[in-house]
Amino acid sequence: MHADPWDLPVPHVVSFDVAEADIDEYQHVNNAVYMTWFDRAAWDHSARLGLPIEACLALDRGMAVVRSVVAYRRPALRGDRIEVATWLVPGTGSLRVGRRFQVRRAGDATLARAQVEYACIALESGRPARWPTEFVRAYVPAPEVVAALPALAAL
Repeated sequence: MHADPWDLPVPHVVSFDVAEADIDEYQHVNNAVYMTWFDRAAWDHSARLGLPIEACLALDRGMAVVRSVVAYRRPALRGDRIEVATWLVPGTGSLRVGRRFQVRRAGDATLARAQVEYACIALESGRPARWPTEFVRAYVPAPEVVAALPALAAL
């Protein structure tokens, strides 16, 4: 079987195996688990960009979720191997950045897509804060992703 293509170029991809605890009473992965996968993929990507949790704590800065939109297409099931791709995309303000996510069953179909917007906060106060230089350097959407966004259909 041939996998759906990634929606955007240069994805950062993290893989997960569906755990028994991920399965809900309907015998598929609960929607809350997808949010956990998005979070883990974002943290992995941030670390790859040079901003692991330790760096954020030292800077007293973090990215907090402001808005999440998820479109579920198919269920993830017991025993599935899941691939979660993420991309940085422009945010709606000077203190914000967005991420796109695409979830697919390994070697198969897209299961969900999401768009999450994050705002920079001071960790000590939880209030909006200016981006430190390290964030400015790391959280830059790739030019090929920005170029592909106008052709990408809405979730």
